[in-house]
Amino acid sequence: MNQAAPAPKENMGQPAPRIDARLKVTGQAGYSADLAAGNVAYAALATSTIAKGAIQALHLDRARAVPGVLDIVSIGDMDQIEKPKFGNTGASSIGPLHDKTVFHDGQIIALTIAESFEAAEEAAMLIETDYARESPSASFDSQGTMIEPAAGKSPMYKEDAKVGDFDSAYASAEVKVDQKYSTPTQHHNPIELFSTTAWWQGDQLTVHEPSQNVTGWKIELARQLKIDPANVRIISPYVGGAFGSKGPMTARTAIVAVAARRVGRPVRCVVSRMQAFGTQTYRAETRHRIRIGAGKDGHITAFAHEGWEVTSRPDPYVVGGASATARMYNYGSVLTHVSLVHADRNTPGYMRSPPETPYVYALENAMDEMAVALGMDPIEFRRINEPQKEPIGGKPFSSRSLLKCYEQAAGAFGWSRREARVGSMRDGDWLVGMGCATAIYPTAVAPCAARIRLTADGQVRVQCGSHEIGTGVRTVAGQTAAERLGVDLDKVSVEMGDSALPPAPVSGGSISTASVCSAVLKACDAVRQKLFAATVGEGGPLAGSGNAKLDMAGEKIVADDGKSAALSDVFKTMQIGAIEEYAEFAPRGSSPEALKKLYAGESEFHGGDQDKDSVKYAFGAEFVEVRINSYTREVRVPRMVGAFAAGRIMNTRTARSQLMGGMIWGIGQALHEATEIDQRHARYVNRDLQDYLVPVNADIKEVEVILVPEIDHQVNPAGVKGLGELGNVGTAAAVASAVYHATGKRIRDLPIRIEDLIA
Repeated sequence: MNQAAPAPKENMGQPAPRIDARLKVTGQAGYSADLAAGNVAYAALATSTIAKGAIQALHLDRARAVPGVLDIVSIGDMDQIEKPKFGNTGASSIGPLHDKTVFHDGQIIALTIAESFEAAEEAAMLIETDYARESPSASFDSQGTMIEPAAGKSPMYKEDAKVGDFDSAYASAEVKVDQKYSTPTQHHNPIELFSTTAWWQGDQLTVHEPSQNVTGWKIELARQLKIDPANVRIISPYVGGAFGSKGPMTARTAIVAVAARRVGRPVRCVVSRMQAFGTQTYRAETRHRIRIGAGKDGHITAFAHEGWEVTSRPDPYVVGGASATARMYNYGSVLTHVSLVHADRNTPGYMRSPPETPYVYALENAMDEMAVALGMDPIEFRRINEPQKEPIGGKPFSSRSLLKCYEQAAGAFGWSRREARVGSMRDGDWLVGMGCATAIYPTAVAPCAARIRLTADGQVRVQCGSHEIGTGVRTVAGQTAAERLGVDLDKVSVEMGDSALPPAPVSGGSISTASVCSAVLKACDAVRQKLFAATVGEGGPLAGSGNAKLDMAGEKIVADDGKSAALSDVFKTMQIGAIEEYAEFAPRGSSPEALKKLYAGESEFHGGDQDKDSVKYAFGAEFVEVRINSYTREVRVPRMVGAFAAGRIMNTRTARSQLMGGMIWGIGQALHEATEIDQRHARYVNRDLQDYLVPVNADIKEVEVILVPEIDHQVNPAGVKGLGELGNVGTAAAVASAVYHATGKRIRDLPIRIEDLIA
């Protein structure tokens, strides 16, 4: 064991190396744009240069004259195709080639197809467009935006949480905080660019595209193309960076499929990084107002969280993180309200910890401000307001180890050495600040199916239409099967990322490990039952041991009385060479239509604050030290410590990796990332990795991840609470609190830059 592979504690699995690690580091893992397709034609997007208006004419003659150009798909060529549908599967309802309306900058206006990538790109750049221009609304303060309540606009955000009489409680509070916070637009910049490769074999359509939801895409693409879903196959074996960006399907997929049918050969479109800013989803820009009232003893009596979120004109994408912030602490009375601000922008979407990251940033900043107003240690303030039950519905938490997380993280971080007085800690020319914040993410699980095949020689094959997006689900699914069937992990193969496999929910919301492993467990148990019956039945190797408790280990059936039978002997008794079982898992509380929805590409989530019996969340505590140069105001983060409790940890190696990655991303959110918007023209300005800033190796020093043991029998059969989204929820707030502790400057608007600290 080592730091990268922590020794398992109670209720934790072994830190097995990723079963696809060698493939990835040797370049053998097949990513979508690398997968073979013979006689490929290449496609390039042409996109709008205005954010609002209409296309009057497209001039395509110069583009068609480029040598090697095969075809151009443009306005009107999608008339026989259904428009995209906005929802969990579809990124937006905007059908860019269905009509001439321009809804946002960077909207697709044509797709050029050619014998070479260079010819396709040249043709796309030669397309000339006549526009009827209108003045766009870029963001919150722009004229012409439309504001509406968010509650009820999304199944993920049904209502604004509230309880008690906030106004009276706040008016009578002895100590008050009333502040505003904001987070900017942030764009996905995965190393693997967005791409689509499509081809037809008769009426059969195959698509290679990086996806977090192959089953959902199969159904949605078939709907748009008006064909039988059985004739569509989406293949995405590996994904090189997703975190929400490859969850909902964009309009590009159907356009490329149409292009492939028109030219009668495979067509591959790899979107440029610059064009991805306008054709993919992104993190919505948010604003917040937090009001907290408390007594001088530190007990909160009133809490209000108002949020405003930018979305596109046609689509009501809701972030809705007030559901989590309303249930974080023992508030007394709660009032929340979320508003959507419709502007002339492309539709936002999921980005790692979608609701919690911006909303918890505001809450945890305000909690630190209240602790300062009370003259109280920030950890003690949170301890005083630790709830026995969640404050909205009074339901118990299925498990809540937040204070354990704070205790362990604070000890490892050395919080006791922190001097409370602002600006009192220095190291030469550097001001030193320490901050902390809570991380929270709802524990959810969804219906899932899996197929298990076990052969007489102990080989196991796991098949599930989930997705390896880098989180290690392929490995933990293999570990689950190996442990349950008593074989070594190196004898397990796992197939994922193909809509021809048993359906799985979208790989997002930290549900994959819980959902997939629960289905794998169910299929493995069906295999075990057949083996056990044959083992103790008439003619079996352990005949007459019907009352013995049986298990599987070391490729044997093992009885609790010490007797055992080789797996191969049991198969001989059964006179078969393999057992294959297909299992469908539906979590407790699922609707009667849950499995039907699964096959229809819809993910029915259960957990979080939606269940009747209890509220299910994973928690963490994050601590950050910042150093700020007293002359230049450069900000450095030399060390971070995070402690996280998330039920059963299936693999300590992959868990640590995910949480560490989330914390590093949190530094980027705090100090680097922001999509700059030209407010006059509603256009994104910094559309490349030269100007869109992200952390690099030199920015990251010491990152310590502590896995806190926790057992939760209520969440799902696997006991997994999910942690993929958890790691970056509190980091930015901890950084902001540390910056205040070092400088006395409270920066409430992300990102925190040098210019904010110089004034």
